[in-house]
Amino acid sequence: MNCKTVTIASCAGEIPGAPRTPYAPLNPSSWHQAPSSSRARIASDPFRNARLAILAVPAGTAGHGCGCIDMMTRFCDREQEQGKAPAAPRTMALITAGVQPKNPPHVPPNKPTGPVMADHGHRPVTGRETTMQAIVQDRYGSADVLELADIGQPVPAGNEVLIQIQAAGLHRGDWHVMTGLPYLIRVVVPALGLRKPKSPVLGMDVAGRVEAVGSKVTRFQPGDEVFGWCDGSFAEYASAPEDQLAAKRPANLSFEQAAAVPISGFAALQALRDVGEIQAGQKVLVIGAAGAVGSFGVQVTGVASTTQVDLVRSAGADEVIDYTRADTDGSRHWDLIIDTAGRRTLSQLRRALTPQGTLVIVGGEGGGRWMGGFLRNLRAPVLSWFVGQRLRMLASKENQEDLQTLGELLEAGKLTPRIGRTYPLGEVPEAMRALEAGSTRGKIVITV
Repeated sequence: MNCKTVTIASCAGEIPGAPRTPYAPLNPSSWHQAPSSSRARIASDPFRNARLAILAVPAGTAGHGCGCIDMMTRFCDREQEQGKAPAAPRTMALITAGVQPKNPPHVPPNKPTGPVMADHGHRPVTGRETTMQAIVQDRYGSADVLELADIGQPVPAGNEVLIQIQAAGLHRGDWHVMTGLPYLIRVVVPALGLRKPKSPVLGMDVAGRVEAVGSKVTRFQPGDEVFGWCDGSFAEYASAPEDQLAAKRPANLSFEQAAAVPISGFAALQALRDVGEIQAGQKVLVIGAAGAVGSFGVQVTGVASTTQVDLVRSAGADEVIDYTRADTDGSRHWDLIIDTAGRRTLSQLRRALTPQGTLVIVGGEGGGRWMGGFLRNLRAPVLSWFVGQRLRMLASKENQEDLQTLGELLEAGKLTPRIGRTYPLGEVPEAMRALEAGSTRGKIVITV
């Protein structure tokens, strides 16, 4: 029977003659082809050594590749049960030669069985078909724990959307997830583990194009441009429920600008509107106005360093206070203070408030490794019981309604994302170090 060769390998390297694969055998001399037959057979000796398996399949049936992988997996499981083989990798690269069949095996024409794929119509998708690059970590620590690696591409479930990521925003929360600091967040944040992150891929802010949709998705279709939030946006692809996404608009808004908005925008919007209960005519002070949240929160007055004064003024502040020359020393008073910097004590902030003013603390910066700035956050509402001022902390929540509000502000030109610097996906560790140093003006964005 005329056969083509399908090579499946499990070790890092290059396979000679292969167009692209991150896998190859450790022992090239052991390569050999199984006997040609209508039933693919696995070359036993290389596979028992967890080195290489070569399958022979009839010409023109390369589309059976997934079935071959399933067959090899079942073979591996059986051999392990019989004590004949070591544990074998469950993720393998598939390289085929020959022409793909018009319809995948056992799939009737024009009858969708899986997510709708961009440029491919309806076709079933399995987790073994494709890989992607992503920034991953297997432990808490500095930016040195981040690595660019090949992992499995997610598959959208019923109400999920698969996004081909174009840009992802980096914010302070990503640093806390990377380091696991302060230790308190490992207990109070469900997505974090005590010893290592539960999710290996960082990133929440996302902007990109819809690649595929689940069977229950009604709001999007492949090719749509979207932005929002998800788990694991520092990657080539990510999957998210459709209610975590909104249409990217206006059309001339770049993916980088859209990715800068969601998480920081939620914090700024909810700090001013919900917690701060801002009113017309109030004097508002935003501390840390050149940062990601602060640049969105600037309404009338901002506090920034000398090098960031122009940025804050361009963001819409009526007045900019250079904290290297003047600070919240009590000589002036504000009705509402939004503190995103975390460097000032409650007594300092209270002196800058009017007698019935409101303080909103955003984030938990500063402090030690155990509690960080959250000790100040917890003390604030308790102190409010004994003074006339309202001292509150913000626990921002991502939601579809506020995402739509941010989209409307963008479309109306009332909200302009301020991007400090962009980094490619492979340079996320450098971006994280820049974030930690606090030297970047505006939002840091990762391009994919």
